[in-house]
Amino acid sequence: MITSFQMRAARALLGVDQKRLAELAGVSLPTIQRMEASDGNVRGVVDSLIKVVDAFNRAGVDLIGEDVRSDSGGRGVRLKQPGPPPKLTGQS
Repeated sequence: MITSFQMRAARALLGVDQKRLAELAGVSLPTIQRMEASDGNVRGVVDSLIKVVDAFNRAGVDLIGEDVRSDSGGRGVRLKQPGPPPKLTGQS
């Protein structure tokens, strides 16, 4: 399963916006927006989800599941454990 956090991080790694991801995956922009608005695991039509994951794979992004090793090499991002966002200096 892919999370909304992974989707946003994968897009950031590729430097693409939601519209471009929709084009690469062959799905609509509202579909991508709904997926990224999910809380935790992305929910939606399985076919659309598969298209998005395939688009990331074709672009060179390896989506790593929780508690799964990544031995294939390459650079990436993994969230160890979700937590509260860090406070910026000057905020109360």
